[in-house]
Amino acid sequence: MRIFLLAFLSFVIAFAMTPILTHFLYKFKLGKQIRTSDKAPIFFALHQKKSGTPAMGGILIWFTVLLLSVFFFYFGKWFDNIFMDLNFLTRPQTLLPLGALIAAALVGLFDDYLNVRKIGPYGGGLSVKYRLAVYTVIALIASLWFYFRLDWDIVRIPFVGNFGIGWLFIPFVIFVIVGTAFSVNEIDGLDGLSGGTLLAAFASFGAIAFAQGKYDLATFCAVIIGALLAFLWFNITPARFFMGDTGAMALGVTLAVIAILTNSILLLPVIGFMFVVESGSVILQTISKKLRHGKKIFLSTPIHHHFEAKGWPEAKVVMRFWVISAMTSVIGLVIFLMDRGGWH
Repeated sequence: MRIFLLAFLSFVIAFAMTPILTHFLYKFKLGKQIRTSDKAPIFFALHQKKSGTPAMGGILIWFTVLLLSVFFFYFGKWFDNIFMDLNFLTRPQTLLPLGALIAAALVGLFDDYLNVRKIGPYGGGLSVKYRLAVYTVIALIASLWFYFRLDWDIVRIPFVGNFGIGWLFIPFVIFVIVGTAFSVNEIDGLDGLSGGTLLAAFASFGAIAFAQGKYDLATFCAVIIGALLAFLWFNITPARFFMGDTGAMALGVTLAVIAILTNSILLLPVIGFMFVVESGSVILQTISKKLRHGKKIFLSTPIHHHFEAKGWPEAKVVMRFWVISAMTSVIGLVIFLMDRGGWH
């Protein structure tokens, strides 16, 4: 009951805050800058009409999660434990993912601001190497928290068992968190695409956390889902705003942290299959252009732009990716449920 109640409350609060956020974003002209036609002609032709659409809609998601986390934690203490039953902020389960969410969100917010103000290289925003460095630092802090504070160095291989990998756990976790963050960011390119695919992933990991008895973590996932649903209501084509790095990067980091907390890290590529496909298409395209003298595999990357360039309507691409994400999330959940040893 607590999980569903807080998910609903998260949806209501995020939905109610949307007019305020959109008014602020449009008033101060915090709109997304579309890459020029000479640098990305296919992308420009497909998306030039979206230029100027606000790109910080992810604020809606992480601010709602932060608000509910802090509200029920402190008000439960201040008012004779009235709200303690609704508190889901605990050190073992949700403090780390919440901290990772907010840290990555603030970095993404700064990057989004530089982008809309055209400050920085390539037309605005932090360069790839600086973004990689900053999110690596966030991932390093998370990995050290796991290794030293939680005494955790275990990776579970489904149907095989748990394996302690010692200090190698630290670079492994950094790779997973950074890779997931950038993969989720790649899929944030069409109206509703990132929101729908993230919904499926967080629902799956929320169910895994619930099955493990990690009810605070399951509630945390539910609160994210509620805020995502409200965001998606306004992000469906034509989008009122985009998620931006402040949402996509932050939710990618958080998703990876939750996968580690549930000892389901190797299920992440299954549950987040479309994130892997998206980033994989970019990597393959880059390698092909370098090794084959500029020849491309896809018309445009990430791969959702390839299907757009082939003539698929935007809504068709988005909804088919939703369907695939829903199915792979279910497959990942089924693998977890069949792997009885991974329940604890």
